[in-house]
Amino acid sequence: MPGTAVAITGLQKRFYKGGHEIHVLRGIDLHIAAGEQLSVTGPSGSGKSTLLHVLGTLDRPSEGQVLFNDQDAFKGDSRQIDARRNRLIGFVFQFHHLLPDQSALWNVAMPAVIAGWKKDAAQDAARQALGRLKLLHRLNHKPGELSGGEQQRVAIARAMIMRPGLLLADEPTGNLDPRTAKMVFDELLALRQDVGCTLVVVTHSHELASRFPRRLRLVEGLFQEEA
Repeated sequence: MPGTAVAITGLQKRFYKGGHEIHVLRGIDLHIAAGEQLSVTGPSGSGKSTLLHVLGTLDRPSEGQVLFNDQDAFKGDSRQIDARRNRLIGFVFQFHHLLPDQSALWNVAMPAVIAGWKKDAAQDAARQALGRLKLLHRLNHKPGELSGGEQQRVAIARAMIMRPGLLLADEPTGNLDPRTAKMVFDELLALRQDVGCTLVVVTHSHELASRFPRRLRLVEGLFQEEA
């Protein structure tokens, strides 16, 4: 699948806490071309993770519109949105969120199984993804038997098994030592290149952000484009 083009218009997100309204995103306009690679930095509490949750259709905007390839990302009921998310969007988080009682193979195969693939096809695709990340010797290991870097590589394989048009990564190497972080991020970029998907990465690391052709900084719910 080619990369997904994303268009955000007038995006606002508000939360209510203790009877007070908290504005997290304050009216964002953003266009991301199909296949583009974009990093988002900013101080803690600036709305970076909230933005990814809205982009990933995990959370609805309070106001504004999100389009994927000119189609409303939130069109349909919750089941339709869930199915679209599983098919079109891959997620990589700081903490891998793997199923602790399942093997690496089944953790990676799970999105394909949910999408209705036959078991053998899902497992074959999972093996290919894990092989691309040099983890074939870990197929039957559960997350607790893997190192931090291996767990995150399994999470990357899971995010990419459906060959998503949009890959969202929230501090994907933030829980790793510098050497492992570089290795894992290099592998993430290589897989993105193979698939051709659009990539949005939220990070506190300016070194990591500097590797992207387009860089944005989110400050108090609004974007500043960096040179």
